[in-house]
Amino acid sequence: MTEQPPASQPPQAQPVPCSADELRALFLFEKLTDEQLDWLCRRGHVELIEPGPVYPEGAPATCFYVLLAGSLVLSRRVGADDVEVVRTSERGVYAGAFFAYLGDRAPQVYNNSLRVTEPSRFFVLAADVFAGLMHEWFPMAVHLLEGLFFGVQNTQQAIGQRERLLALGSLSAGLTHELNNPAAAAVRATSALRERVAGMRHKLGLIAAGPYNRVALETLIGLQENAAERVPKALALDPLEASDREDTVTDWLDGHGVADGWDLAPIFVQAGLDTAWLDHAAATVDSEYLDGALRWLGYTVETELLMNEIEDSSNRISSLVGAAKQYSQLDRAPYQVVDVHELLDSTLLMLGGKIPPGITVVKDYDRALPAIPAYAAELNQVWTNLIDNAVSAMSGTGTLTVRTGLDRDQVLVEFGDTGPGVPAEIQERIFEPFFTTKPVGDGTGLGLDISWRIIVNKHHGDLQVTSVPGDTRFRVRLPLIAPEPDRQEPQ
Repeated sequence: MTEQPPASQPPQAQPVPCSADELRALFLFEKLTDEQLDWLCRRGHVELIEPGPVYPEGAPATCFYVLLAGSLVLSRRVGADDVEVVRTSERGVYAGAFFAYLGDRAPQVYNNSLRVTEPSRFFVLAADVFAGLMHEWFPMAVHLLEGLFFGVQNTQQAIGQRERLLALGSLSAGLTHELNNPAAAAVRATSALRERVAGMRHKLGLIAAGPYNRVALETLIGLQENAAERVPKALALDPLEASDREDTVTDWLDGHGVADGWDLAPIFVQAGLDTAWLDHAAATVDSEYLDGALRWLGYTVETELLMNEIEDSSNRISSLVGAAKQYSQLDRAPYQVVDVHELLDSTLLMLGGKIPPGITVVKDYDRALPAIPAYAAELNQVWTNLIDNAVSAMSGTGTLTVRTGLDRDQVLVEFGDTGPGVPAEIQERIFEPFFTTKPVGDGTGLGLDISWRIIVNKHHGDLQVTSVPGDTRFRVRLPLIAPEPDRQEPQ
């Protein structure tokens, strides 16, 4: 390997002599030859670093550090906080550019922050020197490490994809059920509409052949338009109130000589036509034409009601398809500025078929929340996992509360359930991969682990749980500003 210039020195660093004997005493270098140790001392150097930061997470990884004496702290950014992951004084501990041997096949940035808590000495190698050393001295080890690194990444991607496919399969079954109901309603209404239109054609023929004069026909058409205008304004009635009104309208029709009034009454009541309107119709139409006129009007309002039902069913199908597109994000960029409420609503709509009728869903949204930059499809996967867990925990009865709000400089999304809770002794383990409390075959134990990775690693957010019997809350916090681009670092 060619001679390399010394690595750039961090702030507060002081160069000190390098000793091959000191390096030999470290577990990392104890098997090296004297020539190799001398080479390290020539290419690398020793630095004395005063207490404070050495490098920040996400900065270009330029140096490989090995602790000779002192104390170091490694931390990672989680939302607005730096979470300490390692604190040690053990000689030989290393940090920094230890993935340099992967070259441009992996992001060459520091995947944590390093600081020292007391004056500390480090042996330091430039990243390119370390990469050359690995390839030249340990070619087989490099191949093994490369295989391990990329194998773990591929395994994680495969597991994540499998988990997404399982969720999508479950959601597809629910979506099929949800789509079937309005589709079947539309088919039924279309069939009934065809019969009513045929009846209207028949009745129109009778009217045309009957003794109606021009004025009577104009009057009838005016009543028809008025009845049609009242249909979309009709209020929904509870069954008891509707039954009472139908009895009243039936009595009115019987009293005015309209045969089979019980058959027309439900149609008039559903269309919002009461006895006052019928009195107006009776005063407008000659009594000899009243029976035929009311039946004609019955066809009119029933066709309007059926068309409304078809429109409602079509809108329901459209909204479900829209929710599916919003949920899957198939036609959108992976990373975009999103409204978390739109994502939550689409997920709840997609999961509607899986939420039992005994579970009440409460939305407590702070609509003033700003849109945030995020990987929308992956957030939907997190919402799915957390909602599905909450629903499963309540065993068919309870309240699911989805709450949003602002927590300092982060968006808070909270999922609460009234189930039995997560036992205190396992709360620290629920985010571990393959850990599950569900029966064998009912869960992979990966849902919360994947959710944690998506929120913490990919969005630089935070995912926590608090739980007591009757009140379990999973809290997701997401930054308001764009996190650094996903670095695909090893997890």
